Amino acid sequence: MKTDILIITALETELKREALPNIPNAKIHLVYSGVGKINASLATLKAIEQHQPKQIINFGTAGKINPSLEGLLEISKVLQRDMDAEPLAPRGKTPFCDRPSEYLSSGEYVCGSGDSFVTAADPWLLSQGVDVVDMELFAIAYIANHYQIPWHSYKYITDEANETAANAWHQKVNHGQDAFVEKLKQLLS
Repeated sequence: MKTDILIITALETELKREALPNIPNAKIHLVYSGVGKINASLATLKAIEQHQPKQIINFGTAGKINPSLEGLLEISKVLQRDMDAEPLAPRGKTPFCDRPSEYLSSGEYVCGSGDSFVTAADPWLLSQGVDVVDMELFAIAYIANHYQIPWHSYKYITDEANETAANAWHQKVNHGQDAFVEKLKQLLS
């Protein structure tokens, strides 16, 4: 079954299926990937094979590195924050791999993706201009790029990526749903 828009979200607590707008003539399919790059990779691959989307939209929560940011942000670039194989390759780059080490979309904010929940300052993130951190987007963008499917990402800031991040995330994990649904309605109108 072909779909116009494939929405990939890690957890149902971030975006409930019933919250999605019913927009005539818009074929939208929502997939829950689970947490982390491996789960996001597998879910994205399976969903592309099954639904053959025209575009992919990722929505999820994020911790902020840039202290001035709040709310729902559109991501312009994603990089891999936890690939650290120095001295074989600089941090963020996979050694012996000719695939890009960052992926671009519309938007204005930079996301660092990795398989860890950020709870402390990391000077490398600042040096790379990272605004927010998540755990799935790099994998989604990597696969979307491989299949030449345009991707977009919207991240809702739930925490400050510090020692209180886990508690803040638990309290705010579902706070971005309404903002994302409104953004989706704007995109599809």
